[in-house]
Amino acid sequence: MKQLKQLIKRLMIILLGLVLALALITILYMRQDQFGKAPTGRAKEVLARSAQYHNGKFKNLIHTPDLTEGYSIWSVIKAQFFTSHPRLRPSVPLPSSKVDLLSLPPEKDALVWFGHSSYFLQLDGVRILVDPVLSGKASPLPGTVTAFDGTDRYGVDDLPAIDVLLISHDHYDHLDYKTILALQPKVKQVICGLGVGSHFLHWGYDTTQVNEQDWNEHLSINSHLRIHTLPARHFSGRGFNAKNTLWASYLIEGRSMKIYAGGDSGYGPFFQEIGDRFGPIDLVILDNGQYNAAWREIHMHPEEVLAAAKDLQAKQLFPVHSSKFVLAMHPWDEPLREISRLYAAAPFNFTLFTPQIGALNNLTSDSSGFTPWWEGIH
Repeated sequence: MKQLKQLIKRLMIILLGLVLALALITILYMRQDQFGKAPTGRAKEVLARSAQYHNGKFKNLIHTPDLTEGYSIWSVIKAQFFTSHPRLRPSVPLPSSKVDLLSLPPEKDALVWFGHSSYFLQLDGVRILVDPVLSGKASPLPGTVTAFDGTDRYGVDDLPAIDVLLISHDHYDHLDYKTILALQPKVKQVICGLGVGSHFLHWGYDTTQVNEQDWNEHLSINSHLRIHTLPARHFSGRGFNAKNTLWASYLIEGRSMKIYAGGDSGYGPFFQEIGDRFGPIDLVILDNGQYNAAWREIHMHPEEVLAAAKDLQAKQLFPVHSSKFVLAMHPWDEPLREISRLYAAAPFNFTLFTPQIGALNNLTSDSSGFTPWWEGIH
């Protein structure tokens, strides 16, 4: 009995040592610059005055649990890591294009999608880059969440000078450290939610480059283009910090057209409110992918994307947040297959716009629309 007790004691000491070592390694690893910096000092005082900030965290406009009722973190882990999920990645490189953005005439209103939620816009002579992730991965952990073959065609060197860098929130698949670091000399100004600017300042951006905005604020870029910061239904955080920075959507109000950049969001009544305020909206770009019933409140399913586009009084819907990374358990092409099926089954007053990754799209042309480029790829 004495020997057994001594053995158990040794095992407990070893286990405790392993736990402490793992904790130390984690703490040291998360001191890397890529994890950014939480708002402190004056930055924290500013965000604390926001109507969205309560008890040290930002809140959504309506109740938004981290997981849908009936699900737990353990059930999600079991489903994600101990259940088979076919076709998470395409078996062959995805078809994509590459154009010379450096020589793009400034008067051309254009859009280029880089996959997932990253895209380049040129509107009324203003160059706008949204949530760029051009490093080939969307995770702080080595070898994880890597881009699909064929989708990583563009790098920072392929981009022209950027007038506005728009960031919807600070998750790794929207705010990429390596991309942001390389972009700094090219960016005139950043527009982001409250607190997100702390990451940029930590990474070497100048205070004159960074504009933090609260919901329902706006910034005039020039005499004919204005960007409105608007609500979304999501959350934020890098590392162990959660909801300490503000997530957002944006309405780009130009002279020739209006574009809604939805970021990541669950469905909510604010879409109707934005549509009533700004509609009709020429192009609506919405989160459609990486969804699951367990986190339905923070990522829309395809049927909700169509409903949101209707609420927003869209003339054209561009579904994003798919076709580049595995962040959920559905087949890689399901988001586009399902939204196109639902769109074809019911009458809508807007066009479904599904461009190929990397292709140059004319925003003022009526020829753009439904292109099922993913068909026949397994």
